[in-house]
Amino acid sequence: MTNINKFLTYFMILFVFVNYSAKAQNKYKSATIAFYNVENLFDTIKSVGYINGNLPFNNPNYHIQIAEKDIDNYEHQEFKQAYTYENIKGKKIIRPLVLQEEFLPNGNKRWNSEKYFQKVNNISNVISELGRDITGDAPAIVGICEIETKEVLEDIANSKALKKYGYDVVHFNSFDARGVDTGLLYQKSRFKVLNALPHPIYIYDTNGQRKYTRDILQVTGLLDGEEITFLVNHWPSRSGGEKTSQPFRLEAAKVMLGIFEDIKAKNPEAKIIAMGDFNDDPTSASIKNTFNPIGEIKNITKNSYYDPMIPLFKKGIGTLSYRDAWNLFDQFISTSSLTTKDKDYSSYKIYKTEVYNRDYLKATEGAYKGAPNRMWSGDTYRANGYSDHFPVYTILLKDLK
Repeated sequence: MTNINKFLTYFMILFVFVNYSAKAQNKYKSATIAFYNVENLFDTIKSVGYINGNLPFNNPNYHIQIAEKDIDNYEHQEFKQAYTYENIKGKKIIRPLVLQEEFLPNGNKRWNSEKYFQKVNNISNVISELGRDITGDAPAIVGICEIETKEVLEDIANSKALKKYGYDVVHFNSFDARGVDTGLLYQKSRFKVLNALPHPIYIYDTNGQRKYTRDILQVTGLLDGEEITFLVNHWPSRSGGEKTSQPFRLEAAKVMLGIFEDIKAKNPEAKIIAMGDFNDDPTSASIKNTFNPIGEIKNITKNSYYDPMIPLFKKGIGTLSYRDAWNLFDQFISTSSLTTKDKDYSSYKIYKTEVYNRDYLKATEGAYKGAPNRMWSGDTYRANGYSDHFPVYTILLKDLK
């Protein structure tokens, strides 16, 4: 073999080895985005809402929770109008809360600090596991609904299971009649909040009276340096029947679509992930008629909306069970900019989405066997209970450069 042939042979072997090593060492940065309806996570303090209409509505101190016994320490005036940002402007008012009575120490559930922190710890343990088998980490972002106050979110963030991850919170009190809200947990080392604001949903009963529901929480920030907007939702329930309440969820969908469109008008390539308990399935009118989402990435077009829960729903997978039937109310809807057909992960793209329905989260006996294991069944308390919903999560990937 000549020296030239030896050189070429050596070069080819080196090329194959280097090329193989580069592929073998190709790694991704990952981020789990999760959502969890934690079901009636109230604190133990009898409280009211205190609203300072002299502040901007997106100021965290605009609408705070105070102990009922401290009302006289706060300047306020009588207020009998509908709660809207416009009506409250320039006023300081007290907003009574309803349906919190059962979650007080002297209520039917004898709700106390021990039970409260038991639930906080149960929920936090679940959150810490979401996506861990793939990312090796707790979620970077967690949307939450059915929490009463910012302090409840902070207790979750500071729990034994989550404290080491350095979570911070975003929360605004809404005008919801039950006093429960949406919120966001985020790892401070990975996400920098640029902007946050609540979007109210205006719905009315047949008498023209406003019905109060949860705001849509919008949080825009930098996730590992990449701008992404998260929308946390908890749409109006099916109370009174699915058909009767459907217009309320259609209105919520309209508000959410408007947020998408406003952001995309400024940046057509914006990355937006909406998550939440929509109280409707992927095939319901509020979702299908408003967003016409696509469930298969191969069929996505530039202006499509992607709902990865559609294939799961077709398989019979749900997040909550009612009368022996499964619903998939907890969903993600995202812009097409978060999808890839050719495995291009040069920026964050959706890799996979799951319902976290591990066996330990399921009831093991009785009429609700196999359904989410709730902490409360009526006024019956179970220390090993969680929520009436399973959490959901989606994993984002991008090339580690």
